[in-house]
Amino acid sequence: MNSKNTAYLRGLEEEFGESTNGIRLELNKFEKSGFLRSFIEGNKKVFTVNTQHPLFSDINKIILKMVGLEYVIDYIIERIGDLEKVYLVGKLSQGQDTDIIDLVLVGNNLNKNFLIEQIEKAENKIGKKIRYVNYTPEEFDLNKIKEPGMHPLLLWSKI
Repeated sequence: MNSKNTAYLRGLEEEFGESTNGIRLELNKFEKSGFLRSFIEGNKKVFTVNTQHPLFSDINKIILKMVGLEYVIDYIIERIGDLEKVYLVGKLSQGQDTDIIDLVLVGNNLNKNFLIEQIEKAENKIGKKIRYVNYTPEEFDLNKIKEPGMHPLLLWSKI
């Protein structure tokens, strides 16, 4: 196991007050129940959310409401333009508390002036800063946001 994976497990260990072994067992239970999927990348096992799970939508809504993102996404999606996907990346996607929400927006012809205006309103409402990067569907490559520390979490998809 490489040190990056170990450090991440240790971060979870500190946050939840559980051993890394206990965390691994829970991740494996979530995988067995279908909430998570995994794949091997090099010498580590990487877990991703199973967006096809029947309860994914409900759990996703609960999490969005808990962190204040529900307001941001619902309001902006209706008015932003041709948005296809929204990913949460960075510390919050790793389960770490942070004052900065990092988003990856995938879509064409987004109304940037409207987006900036709405982000400012959302920041005031939820008390967190929001940073974003926008890719067109042609430019977007999920591997670009799977870089170390990014841990992309699909928050919303048009499809």
